[in-house]
Amino acid sequence: MNRPRRTARSTGTIALATAMGLLALAASNAVADPVDYGKGGDQKTEGGSDATGIYAAAQIRYTGAVAKGGGKGNVTSSDVTWAPPPCWYAPYLGAKDFKKKMSKELKDAMAAPGMAGHAGQALDQMQRHYEDDYGWTDTPGYKDYNVEKDGKGMFWAAVENPDEPDILKRSSCSDIPFWVDNGEAPPPRYEEAIKPEMLAALAYQRMQLPETKVSLAPDGTTKVNLPTWAWLNKAVFDDVEATATVDVPGFHIEATTTARPKSLTLDPGTDDATMIPASGECPIVDGKIGEPYAKGKSEETPPCGIIYNRSSKGATFPLRAALTWEISWTGTDQTRPVGMPDGTIEVVQEIAVEEVQSINR
Repeated sequence: MNRPRRTARSTGTIALATAMGLLALAASNAVADPVDYGKGGDQKTEGGSDATGIYAAAQIRYTGAVAKGGGKGNVTSSDVTWAPPPCWYAPYLGAKDFKKKMSKELKDAMAAPGMAGHAGQALDQMQRHYEDDYGWTDTPGYKDYNVEKDGKGMFWAAVENPDEPDILKRSSCSDIPFWVDNGEAPPPRYEEAIKPEMLAALAYQRMQLPETKVSLAPDGTTKVNLPTWAWLNKAVFDDVEATATVDVPGFHIEATTTARPKSLTLDPGTDDATMIPASGECPIVDGKIGEPYAKGKSEETPPCGIIYNRSSKGATFPLRAALTWEISWTGTDQTRPVGMPDGTIEVVQEIAVEEVQSINR
């Protein structure tokens, strides 16, 4: 029997959220399997079995140019306000597997010391929600964990982004597991339900781009007032792709994030230098950034480079080279590229500058 849904801070909602927390506490205090509702699930593989032998489907598979182990890549967004999702909801378990897991954890939690009073009531309400059709207007309860619909849908659960440093944001997907029929979208109120654009952002976060080592002439040691030519090898200009996929029975979405080199920005490591061009940003022209130095060009001005105006006095200047990549994505229901904030990777090269006014090459 469904009951009117209360506000987000209602007694029923708080009790269910409390019960979820109590399950985690009870499992860690009692000798029981770790509680896992998909939060922080292993995102390095397609799926697999957890300690109970139950298939966990909430994982995201990453392929292409991604960091090893599924961790963060080396790309920094040029938009400081941009961030990938800190958490999301994704397919977790079928009805029978969910019943096996949740009923055991509820039983263990209720048997743990200290689970009386409000704590016990919260766990009892959680049990009634999944076993006895206890719910609210837009959050229906389930009869016997929905086992009569096993194979026709899945329970979805919260997943934490392990690379989100803010624990409050990471744990903000706090709704309890809910059912979604195969081929159907999650209810609109679950705004954090996994979508292709979220997968694109997660692929962006894990993208591993090639290191940016700038070729210089002179290389390593240059002279005061002498143009130092800078350029990038053409091999850098290949597009790089990273793909994120969720693929479970009745539900498949994916997104591919593509990075394309855009420009090179140089920071000479000292204010006493002249940039070429003056902005320090060298764009791609005719498929290349900058131009390699060649014999006979000593009197020419490079299209990309630096003129140091003073000596480094036996030390070095940290030349920072940041390659900006144009980022876009395509994916399920989105075949035309959608722009995302540019990404950058930066390397530092030490440059010694000697006090010599001119030199013949």
